[in-house]
Amino acid sequence: MPEQADTDPTHVSPELAQRLRDIFEARDRANMGPTIEAFLRVLAEHPDNAAVLYDVGGSYDTAGDEETALGYYERAMELGLTGDTLRRCLLQYGSTLRNLGRHDDSLAALDRALQLYPRSESVRMWHALSLHAAGRSDAAVAALMELTVDEVRTEDLLRYEAAIRGNAAYLRDRDAARPR
Repeated sequence: MPEQADTDPTHVSPELAQRLRDIFEARDRANMGPTIEAFLRVLAEHPDNAAVLYDVGGSYDTAGDEETALGYYERAMELGLTGDTLRRCLLQYGSTLRNLGRHDDSLAALDRALQLYPRSESVRMWHALSLHAAGRSDAAVAALMELTVDEVRTEDLLRYEAAIRGNAAYLRDRDAARPR
C-alpha cells in the first residue's frame, strides 16, 4: 500500500497535509518569496502530487505571477485533483484567467466549478465577477441577487424573495438574448 500512496498523484498523507497547511498559514501576502520557496521544496520531494502543485500555483498567484500560476493549476487538475481542493483550484484558476483578460476561459473554468459545486458561495461570487468582467453585467447582477437570496435568509429579504428571483430571471433572460 505505501507504494500506491507514493505514486498516486492525489494522495496526501496527514503529514504532508499538515506541512502544506503550516506553509500556507505562515505566508506573508506582502512577501510571498519565502512561501514560494517552501512550496517548491515540497514539490521537489513530491513532483507529481496534485495538491502540492495546486499550492505552488496558489503561491505564485498570490505573488502576482499569474502566468506561472496557471501552469501549476493546469497540471494539478490534469493529475486528477478532487474534492474541495479541486473546487478551490477551479475558482482560483478562473479568477486568474479573468485577471489576465481571458474572460471566455475564465467563465468556462467557473462554469465547470458551478456544475461540480453548485452551492459553493465563493464559486458563485467569482463566477458573477467573471460575468461582469466579460461585459455581462445583467447576468452578473442576476447571479449576485440569487446568491444573496439563497444565503442571506433574513425576514426582510425573504419577504421579497419571489420578486428578487423574478428580477434575477429577467436579467438572466435579457443577458441570454444578447448576441455574443
